[in-house]
Amino acid sequence: MPPTPLATQVGPYRCGDGQLMIIAGPCVLETDDLTLRIAEHLRTLGEKHRVDIVFKASFDKANRTSLNAPRGPGIEEGLRMLMRVREATGLPVTTDIHLPDQAAIVAEVCDLLQIPAFLARQTDLLVAAGETGKPVNVKKGQFMAPDDMRFALGKIRESRPRPSAAGTDSGVLLCERGTFFGYGRLVNDMTALPLMRKLGAPVVYDATHSVQRPGGLGGATGGNREMVEPLARAAVAMGIDGLFFETHPDPDRSPSDGPNMVPLVEADGMLERLLRLHHCVRSL
Repeated sequence: MPPTPLATQVGPYRCGDGQLMIIAGPCVLETDDLTLRIAEHLRTLGEKHRVDIVFKASFDKANRTSLNAPRGPGIEEGLRMLMRVREATGLPVTTDIHLPDQAAIVAEVCDLLQIPAFLARQTDLLVAAGETGKPVNVKKGQFMAPDDMRFALGKIRESRPRPSAAGTDSGVLLCERGTFFGYGRLVNDMTALPLMRKLGAPVVYDATHSVQRPGGLGGATGGNREMVEPLARAAVAMGIDGLFFETHPDPDRSPSDGPNMVPLVEADGMLERLLRLHHCVRSL
């Protein structure tokens, strides 16, 4: 992978300085008890493996396949739950934003703002996220070429408050999550990872959403969680800066993205193997 000119500060962590940062959590917020159970498990894994973990969960799944699909608790309740995670575990937290007026509100609680892939070209949303001064994780649209992410990067950087945009902080993470291949399928072009890194920001690989099959279950999105770790291994071998995956104690009962999620009990072993690979790559 080409060197990254600028790392990105995410809470107490630095993404892009040679360590593999993990962004993980359930797809959507459900209950306080379940959310804390997952977050506390991830904190334990972070301590065990000496890896930086950012807790991720959505307060609203605004891009559901079906009108009747569950969406989450909403912004007010969702941010309260994320704040509780921060206070109880000490983990930095992140969530999706879908509308420009959500950016400043979410930035009061979250250490990292996330832009969904379908919205990676939405100028007003990217500008609003940049104006908060918080770091932003932009998922590459499934319809976008890697080099096109330079425009999303520019929109955010040019909107950030000048003092926080200066120095050695990129302020942005660029996230790969697969590319449309016909109907209902995604493929992963691993050459996108070094291509996006050349743009000057750390690169994150989203192993969960890369195995999606959009609309594959009729009124819902399908996927194949068995491919999460193999694809993550390929991305780690390419020298990524961060890895994103979703996890749940019982993925088949998750209200969103269950077919693509790593069972919580399997996250420990998967992280151990991926970190061993990461250390090997760094030693080359």
